Amino acid sequence: MSETGAGSTEPVLDVEDIHVYYGAIHALKGVSLRVGASEIVTLIGANGAGKSTTLRAINGLNHPRQGAIRFEGRDITTATPHSIVQGGIAQSPEGRRLFPRMSVTENLEMGAFQRTDREHFKEDMDRVFELFPRLHERRHQKAGTMSGGEQQMCAIGRALMAKPKLLLLDEPSMGLAPIFVEKIFEIVREINAGGTPVLLVEQNALMALDTAHRAYVMETGRIALQGPAAELKTNERVQKAYLGLE
Repeated sequence: MSETGAGSTEPVLDVEDIHVYYGAIHALKGVSLRVGASEIVTLIGANGAGKSTTLRAINGLNHPRQGAIRFEGRDITTATPHSIVQGGIAQSPEGRRLFPRMSVTENLEMGAFQRTDREHFKEDMDRVFELFPRLHERRHQKAGTMSGGEQQMCAIGRALMAKPKLLLLDEPSMGLAPIFVEKIFEIVREINAGGTPVLLVEQNALMALDTAHRAYVMETGRIALQGPAAELKTNERVQKAYLGLE
């Protein structure tokens, strides 16, 4: 895989020196990262390193006290979550957070609730079912009765129904059987090949580095390492700390 996406010279997302606090706790200490227009970029690190907090800053749930976040050149540092989704950033959250008593189709429809272009709605639903044939088979089933892997597919499908210009994925492989993990990452590559840039936060560092063009390694609220994913995969420090290799 190439080191950067073809359109990565102009970042679709530019996070610059952000500092985020939870009360008195300084959670992010000057984080900077970029996502190019055709890239998959991954953020890896131990639990509590600040990966999910970075996503929460980007999607408007935790506003930075310092620094700036720009999306397609617009400053969204203090924008509301609602306006950020409307502007083209969609997230598949950690833990999936589906509506368990609603059907798969109804959950997918919830992803499109802010859209005004209803004429493309069916075409996008068909695209989600093409990416995830299992969701088509289960389309009338209550989301809460599906397996973890199927629920993860539904959560990603719901985010895609927003027609995002940037897709944020928070721990998509968490708790999944290996067969589903492979499938989820295969679909992430397919989504990206269709033109959607992806920022991926993932505990499974090996799969993340195999999937992404570029990677950032977070440690205690800071970016400790960054570079092409293939290079970081061979980095001794990364191998020892995150890939379980000595």
